[in-house]
Amino acid sequence: MSEEKSVIDSEVIIQQIVMPNDTNPNNTIFGGVVMSWVDMAAAMVAERHSQKHVVTVHIDDITFLSPIKVGDHVSVKAQINYVGKSSMLIGCKVVAENPRTGDKRHTTSAYLTFVALNDVGRPTEIPGIKVESEEEKRRFKEGMARVKAQKDKRKTKK
Repeated sequence: MSEEKSVIDSEVIIQQIVMPNDTNPNNTIFGGVVMSWVDMAAAMVAERHSQKHVVTVHIDDITFLSPIKVGDHVSVKAQINYVGKSSMLIGCKVVAENPRTGDKRHTTSAYLTFVALNDVGRPTEIPGIKVESEEEKRRFKEGMARVKAQKDKRKTKK
C-alpha cells in the first residue's frame, strides 16, 4: 500500500478523572486501570490510522514514574511512531493533573504494537506514515529499533 498518512491525523488524547473505585488502599490508581486506558487510546490511534479492526499484540516497556491519586485529572496521549506492513507501534504518555493546584506530572509511558485485521481476521496491509517534524523522525527511528529488538528477542526464544 503506497498511501501515507500524517502522524497527527490519528493522534488521540483521552481524559479521565480518577475515582475511588479506580484505586487501591493507598488512594492511588491501580496500574491495571492505567494500562487499560493506555491500551484503549493506542487502539483508537491504530484504528484511525489503518481504518481496520486491530488487536494488541505486544505491550513494551510500560513504565510507572509517579503515582496517580484520587481526584487527579488524567490525560493519555497516544500517537503512531512506526508502521510496518500490517503492524503499528504506538507511543503513549500519561500525564496527571491536580485540579486544585494545576500541578501536572508525567506518570506513565508505554509502547504498544497493534496489527490490523481484514474481514476474516487475518493481518492486512496498512498505509505508511509521513514523518514530518524532527520529533516524528526521532520517534520513527526509535520505533524501528524497538521493532527490530522485538523480532530479535522472538528469534532467540524459538
